Amino acid sequence: MRRSTFNLVCSRFFVFQTNHRPIIGTCACSDSAVKQILLTMNEKNPFVIEDLDDFHLVIKADEEFRVRRELEAELEKNTYSLEAN
Repeated sequence: MRRSTFNLVCSRFFVFQTNHRPIIGTCACSDSAVKQILLTMNEKNPFVIEDLDDFHLVIKADEEFRVRRELEAELEKNTYSLEAN
């Protein structure tokens, strides 16, 4: 199994949207390639609250498990493995 390069780097915190409704977010750290995969996944089912820089995203805390699962599946599809004959 491939080790995920998607790590949580800080605790949950509240982010206030324009309508002043708080959303609990989690800061996610990844390399730039994984971040691009996350941004592509976000286009289908939005979960990113804020794109901070080249390596950090704030994502919805209640979407964290789903995002991890989908990212792991995406990374597995792109992993080459040698199979014994």
